Amino acid sequence: MSDQNRRGFWLRHLHRWHWISSGLCLIGMLLFAATGITLNHAGDIAATPVVTSRQAMLPPPALRLLQDAVPQDSRKPLPDAVRAAAGQALGIAIPPSDADWSDELIYLDLPRPGGEATLSIDRATGDISYERTDRGWVSYFNDLHKGRNAGPAWGWFIDIFAGACLVFTITGLVLLQLHAGNRPATWPIVGFGLLVPLLLALLFIHR
Repeated sequence: MSDQNRRGFWLRHLHRWHWISSGLCLIGMLLFAATGITLNHAGDIAATPVVTSRQAMLPPPALRLLQDAVPQDSRKPLPDAVRAAAGQALGIAIPPSDADWSDELIYLDLPRPGGEATLSIDRATGDISYERTDRGWVSYFNDLHKGRNAGPAWGWFIDIFAGACLVFTITGLVLLQLHAGNRPATWPIVGFGLLVPLLLALLFIHR
């Protein structure tokens, strides 16, 4: 294979992977770039938390099941039947997360992007108390940026998205190298993009 054919082969494949990876990560890059700005100015963006409270009663069969349950330790999930009954009574979906058990009360912390929620059940009476705090859409997307309380599916998305970004940037860098002979400003611009954050980190970020 001649040098020209070899160059054409690599250019075709690099261009293909470059545009495929760019398509995969385009929307994610828009989201993460925008939330990078909102995170950097989180203290300047006003947010008024909205607190919602609900009260309900656990039905007798589920209450008896809860009263008969004797956990081996102080942290374990709610029994499935109790979780389903409590969720139906409140009109919410309750995940199978570990709850804190005591003789009198069961307490479940329900963190979520953009807020948090708590659930408590009185083991004697079956009284259910639920409180949810919503900090708004900006906080929601900021937490998605950080992967905070977003669950394993979102964690997998971040990993796959980061992989697509690596393919996009690495193929872009190789394409820059292949075209640099006809574009003299290529490496000065790339060097400038490296030098600016390096100098900022060395001069203005104190360790």
